[in-house]
Amino acid sequence: MKKPKYGIDAPGVIRNFLILGVALVAIGHFIPPFSILDFNISVMGSMLQWWGYSWIATSFLMIFYSMKGKFFHRDRMLNMISWTGNETVLDIGTGRGLLMIGAAKRLSSGRSIGIDIWNAEDLTDNNVANTLKNVEAEGVEGKTEIKSEDVRKMSFANETFDVILSNLCIHNLYKPEQREQACKEIARVLKPGGIALISDFRHIAEYSKALTVAGLKTERLGPYWFSTFPTLSIVLARK
Repeated sequence: MKKPKYGIDAPGVIRNFLILGVALVAIGHFIPPFSILDFNISVMGSMLQWWGYSWIATSFLMIFYSMKGKFFHRDRMLNMISWTGNETVLDIGTGRGLLMIGAAKRLSSGRSIGIDIWNAEDLTDNNVANTLKNVEAEGVEGKTEIKSEDVRKMSFANETFDVILSNLCIHNLYKPEQREQACKEIARVLKPGGIALISDFRHIAEYSKALTVAGLKTERLGPYWFSTFPTLSIVLARK
C-alpha cells in the first residue's frame, strides 16, 4: 500500500533562503580583513557568514516543520474539537489534504471537504491528483470531497459547516481587504454553534478582528514557539 505524501511547504522560499545563506557564507569567507586607523577590521566577513548560517538554519527548520512539525500541529488543531463523528468539515487551503484527511479519520457519518486554488508556490506537487492519492492511501475516500474554490468567494450555502479549518493559507492573500473578505466568508458558511480554527504565522490579530466583526466569538491561542516553524498561532472562533 502506498504511503501518503504531504509535501514540503513553501519550497520556493526554502530554496531562496538556502541560496541566500550559502552566498553570504561564501562572500563572507572571501572578504579579507582591512585596516582603518591602524585597527584591523575583520568583523564584516564574520557578520556576513553569521547571517548566512542563520538563513541556512531557517531553511532546515522549515523543512523539519514540513516533514514532522506540521503533523503534530495538525493533531493539536484537531484535538481542539469535541468530535461527534457526524460533522461537516471544511479545510481551506487543503493542499495535499493534511487537515481534510485528518478530520475525515475522526468522522463516522460526517464529511470532510477540502478546497484550494492549487498554487505550486505553496507546496511541492500541489495539485488535485496528488491529494486524491493521499485520500486513497489513507482510506478515507467515502468521507472526503475536494473542490477548486477561492475562499474569498465560496459556492457553499450559508451555515453549511460545523467545523472550519485552515493552516498557513490566508496570509497568501496579500491585500488586507482580501483577507477580511475571506474571514467574512468563513463566518458566513459556519453553522451556529460551529467552530473555526485559523492557523497562521502572521495577520492573526487581523483575522481575529475580522471574525469578531462578523459576529463570531474569538480567542487567540499560541504562539507555538517550539513545535512549528515559522512560529504559528491559532484563532479559535465560535458562532
